[in-house]
Amino acid sequence: MSETDDDQAGPGERIAKALAHAGVASRREVERLIAAGRVAVNGKVLDTPAFKVTPDDIITVDGKVAGPRPPTRLWRYHKPAGLVTTHADPQGRETVFAALPKELGRVISVGRLDLTSEGLMLLTNDGELARVLELPATAWTRRYRVRAFGDVNDAALAQLAAGVTVEGVSYGPVEVAVDRHTGSNVWLTVGLKEGKNREVRKVLAHVGLTVNRLLRTAYGPFQLGALERGKVEEVRLSVLREQMGRLYRLGPDGHPLKAGQESPPPLAEGVRGPGRAQRREPRGPVHADRRRRP
Repeated sequence: MSETDDDQAGPGERIAKALAHAGVASRREVERLIAAGRVAVNGKVLDTPAFKVTPDDIITVDGKVAGPRPPTRLWRYHKPAGLVTTHADPQGRETVFAALPKELGRVISVGRLDLTSEGLMLLTNDGELARVLELPATAWTRRYRVRAFGDVNDAALAQLAAGVTVEGVSYGPVEVAVDRHTGSNVWLTVGLKEGKNREVRKVLAHVGLTVNRLLRTAYGPFQLGALERGKVEEVRLSVLREQMGRLYRLGPDGHPLKAGQESPPPLAEGVRGPGRAQRREPRGPVHADRRRRP
């Protein structure tokens, strides 16, 4: 073990990265756990995230041993309105994670949907994968079906397409298409790549529209499809590997490939490789029935 600010110096990997990979928490959450004195390595409580660990080290969180890194998994979840995207809410409101099936274990959300928003959420047991999926550099489009009160015109749509600044926060281009009008409301399809806090509501309010329903229908290639409200469905490993490409390279055992590793590592004895159902498929949206649709 070594304590250093240089990720390239010395053996092992950063403690925050190791615990994120193990699905304990995101890197930021791990850093907060360390600051609170809840993480120890080989019996010694850490006081800094600038610490590296190797597979031989014993890591504990709140006195419980963090297990070996599990294979990376990803789920699609249809979030209902009225749930908070947090593991613990100080106001006592029901949370997304409390509503999930217990057999999922601890998972991390990819991005958030606020209390009144609904639709597609991605969940993973791999904190590093969550971080990659949320990076602006990944440039995956989030799509929403939005009902809003007010009038919309071509000038407002052009303004949003060019990007706007609201209360000192700059937002990138937002694609907005008008689907239909229903009384005083208008239904819109909205696409954006950044996903900042309450971005859809804020940019539409900037052009005079008050959002009264927001449903996320897609996150990159992953689609809500016919997934029922409150239901969760796992994305097959073969599909996840195909969609991630070189953004996050996974081997046939579900573990990320190391830097410079161009071919999948050999499987451990007794571990089965991808079967007929996991053969390479063409890229395309991932729907609820797990088939590709044009």
